[in-house]
Amino acid sequence: QVQLVESGGGLVQPGGSLRLSCAVSRSIFAIYAMGWYRQTPGKQRELVAAMAPGGKTNYADSVKGRFTISRDNAKNTVYLQMNSLKPEDTAVYYCNADYPSMEIPLGYEYSYWGQGTQVTVSL
Repeated sequence: QVQLVESGGGLVQPGGSLRLSCAVSRSIFAIYAMGWYRQTPGKQRELVAAMAPGGKTNYADSVKGRFTISRDNAKNTVYLQMNSLKPEDTAVYYCNADYPSMEIPLGYEYSYWGQGTQVTVSL
């Protein structure tokens, strides 16, 4: 059973930092692209940051220079370091794993999601 388990959300003041963690099942960690998305009420889920299996990263324009996605292969964990947080970063953050092609291995799905973790940036 594939699982993505997020942690690290919470309340932080503007300008502060948080680090989100996503523990990923070992069976998919090395071959899936990993990403962080966020969603606020009434809005579509949006991509925040992503990392391909080879390590290439991409970021939403709104977080470039402030957020960093990284992975620890020994721990099967992907991180999102968030610095200089702003109130508009307030959202539920979701960890995501997507297979990088449509030829999905037997027994696996194209996409997996974590349960989400709340990040609130406020005084």
